[in-house]
Amino acid sequence: MDYIIGQNPPAPAPGAATQASAGQGGADLITDGNEASFMQTVLDASNSVPVLVDFWADWCGPCKQLTPVIEKVVRAAKGRVRLVKIDIEANRQLTAQLTRLGLPLQSIPMVAAFWKGQILDLFQGALPESQVKKFVETVLQAAGGGTLPSADLLSEAHTAMETGQFERAAELFSAVLGDEHENPTAWAGLIRAMLALDDEDAANAALEDVPPAITTNPEIEGARAALELKKEGRRVAGEADELRARIKADPEDFDARMKLASALNVAGHREEAAAELLTILRADRDWNEGAAKQLLFKFFEAWGHDDPATLIARRRLSSLLFS
Repeated sequence: MDYIIGQNPPAPAPGAATQASAGQGGADLITDGNEASFMQTVLDASNSVPVLVDFWADWCGPCKQLTPVIEKVVRAAKGRVRLVKIDIEANRQLTAQLTRLGLPLQSIPMVAAFWKGQILDLFQGALPESQVKKFVETVLQAAGGGTLPSADLLSEAHTAMETGQFERAAELFSAVLGDEHENPTAWAGLIRAMLALDDEDAANAALEDVPPAITTNPEIEGARAALELKKEGRRVAGEADELRARIKADPEDFDARMKLASALNVAGHREEAAAELLTILRADRDWNEGAAKQLLFKFFEAWGHDDPATLIARRRLSSLLFS
């Protein structure tokens, strides 16, 4: 099974007629509007689904940046919103009327969300995909609490991870990436699913395929830390009994405790792994230039800051440092 998703094909240029091919019985999710069709395609249509109206012009450079982005987000919504594109130069009478009603069409691109015949929200300027997606999510929430399909898939994927269905989780994370190639939650989830399946090669491949724009996202950093810890822990896992013997003979063999902590982490014994590092810090906070504290923080990053083991170890660390 191929879990690594490639780039989506490029979207058409602004102004090009676009039809959706999925989900809504052949209905057009992305259309060009005009004065004659505005009532039907925007106001009437918004009684059943939020309609985004992209006001653009051929001379507007930022419009040409925004339109493909918003089209991509609308396609990924799979019918939960629609998009109507209106050329303000070709529809000056409509533009003037809407301006008199308060729409700030003097500055484009401008996108207005209509719901039940009324303007629900709007934004101006060529926003990046992440912000356009947040705008659509806000519109769906305001229009009745809906979510984007990706949110549903991510929720199902996280449930699959929690219940040990790692292959199913990988499929779901991959499905999200098919529509949203720069979704950091899906990339991080895919990497962690591969780790749970003990497929480090696939996890490495996924990490290498993460788009440059999101490589420093905290979720990606956490997944990267989990992969690094998995590699280190696997390297020392076979030495666990020897490491315990070394520690029994010399409780201040901190190097052995560090290696044992890595092995325990890979085995899933998070609290025990943290306890070994806290033992080092209790005896010598500055040992090996603070190596134990650095590894503990790496554990926190890999486990997630809301993980129960992280919360327990953080409390113990705070008590130790500030006592």
